[in-house]
Parts: sequence; structure tokens; C-alpha cells
Amino acid sequence: MSNFAIMNKTQLNQLFQQELDLLYTTSEVKILLSLTLEKHSKELDIKLVNENYIELSVSLIDRCKKVLPELKNHQPIQYILNQAHFFGLVFQVNEHVLIPRPETEELVFWVLKDLKAKSLENVKLLDIGTGSGCIAISLKKNLPSVQMSAIDVSDKALEVATLNALINKVDVNFIKDDILNSKSNLECDVIVSNPPYVRRLEIKEMQKNVLDFEPHLALFVEDDDSLLFYRAIAEFASKNLSKNGILFLEINEFLAKQTVDLLKDKLFKDIEVQKDMQGKDRMIRARKS
Repeated sequence: MSNFAIMNKTQLNQLFQQELDLLYTTSEVKILLSLTLEKHSKELDIKLVNENYIELSVSLIDRCKKVLPELKNHQPIQYILNQAHFFGLVFQVNEHVLIPRPETEELVFWVLKDLKAKSLENVKLLDIGTGSGCIAISLKKNLPSVQMSAIDVSDKALEVATLNALINKVDVNFIKDDILNSKSNLECDVIVSNPPYVRRLEIKEMQKNVLDFEPHLALFVEDDDSLLFYRAIAEFASKNLSKNGILFLEINEFLAKQTVDLLKDKLFKDIEVQKDMQGKDRMIRARKS
């Protein structure tokens, strides 16, 4: 039997605010508690109402309180709960995959907006460096008629992505491959990728919850070869994209010009840089010559 006192949502929120006051803003704490309540109320098959003064079950309170020590240790709530929200879907996440981010949702939205204006019969899409599968699965969910494939170098990441495809009831062809030394011969009409692009020199600007918990393999590149993955993807796309095929990339905001120049050197055309909701150069679309 738990020794926790019965609380309502308002009281539980007050407790979270007190415990996490030095690490998070008031609004951030509310979000953390909301995500925690959502996850555990579903597990316990409890239907929470909006009324803040309804008493919560002892079991639910117990589970919610257990996240506090991990939050104090800067662990991301998505890893604590093993789930993240992306493009209206829920994805399983763990230490082997990056937590899906809002700017990547913008990339997916751009792809969907571009493709929905076209005939999609027999269209083949490829996601390079799929991680949790959030890009590939979200695209397939919204474009069910396309043929969706995704590659990643990590067996552990592919396990997570495969599970997420099952959870979200979509068919994605997951393939183990290293884009830096690709063995795949995949004909495709559209390639999408959010590759590693954070330079080591930018580490000092990053938060502890990212540095200590998210997989460095999916985050960082060396300062002296910061476009390593973009060069490999462009070379792969030059060989595997169909005529007039399209390449979509999430990019480092500080390296937009260099990335555009690289794509020009690889003979891509109609290159467009798109800003994210924060006004940062974050995405590129290019067409194969």
C-alpha cells in the first residue's frame, strides 16, 4: 500500500512546482505533469476529467511522483515515459533514438504540402537516418498510397522504429544501412532526412538533458567535416533519385549557405531554404537535375 496522501490535480501540480521550481518554469512544470498524467491514466484505464479538484487514485499519484527524481536529474520526460508526441501521433522512444522535435514536424508538413499537390500513384519515399521512425511513419500515415522505406545504421533504432510502425498501423520498409558507406540500391522519388548536424563547437550551447541522455551518434558531427552526412546523402540521392526527384533536408541553421553550395556542386537545382517557426534556416528542398 502506498503511503502517499490522496491529492487532486491542483495539489499534485503544486507539489510538482515545489519540487521542480529550480529547474523548470511554471508552464514547463504544467506540461511535464500533464504528459505524466496522460501516460499513466491511460495505463491504469482512468478517465481524467478537467475538474482540478477531483481526487486522483493512490496508484496514479504514486506513478506520477516517481518521475520527480529523474526530472531533477535532467532526464527528458519523453525518455522517462518512453513516449513522445509527433505530428498528432504517439511514438515509443528510448536512449537509442532522438526525441522528435517540433522543427522536424515542420519538415514533414513541408513534404506533405508539396506532395499532396501531385499524383502519388507508385511514388516511392525514403527516410534516411530514421531513428524512431517519426518522419517515415508520419508521412505514410498521411500519404497511405506511397511506398515508404527508411534506413538507419543502428539496430536498436530500427527496433524502435519497427515497433512504432506497428503501434501506428502503417507499413514501412525498414532497412539497416550506413549512409556513409551505403550498400543499398533504392530507387525513390523523394528522399527526406534529418541527419546529424550539430558541430562539437556548439556543445557549450546545448542543455544538459540533451547532452547527457540523447544518442550522440544521431546528433554530432566533427567541426572539420560538418557536412559529412549531407555530402553522403547528396551523392546517394544523385544515384538513386528518379528524374526530377526531390530531396528534403533538415539542416544546421548556421550552415545553410554551405549546404546550398554543396547541393549546387552535386548538380541539384531549384534549391529552396525554409525557415522554421523561430525564424531559423532549418530546411532545404532541392530537385535532382
